[in-house]
Amino acid sequence: MGFFSSAVTTLVTVVTAIGAGVAVWGIINLLEGYGNDNPGAKSQGMKQLMAGGGIVIIAQTVIPQLSTLF
Repeated sequence: MGFFSSAVTTLVTVVTAIGAGVAVWGIINLLEGYGNDNPGAKSQGMKQLMAGGGIVIIAQTVIPQLSTLF
């Protein structure tokens, strides 16, 4: 069970890092959209920012519950 617990902790870290990366990419697109007055880039940036935040929330709340399955 120690290996499974360690694997869940690693999975939380990896998924959180992916979500944070998507959110940062969204912030960059959002700022680019505001800088160039491009509504398409603003929309895409906001979608990426929200998706990254959602991934981070899921990684922090749902994935740790996997360790209580067995």
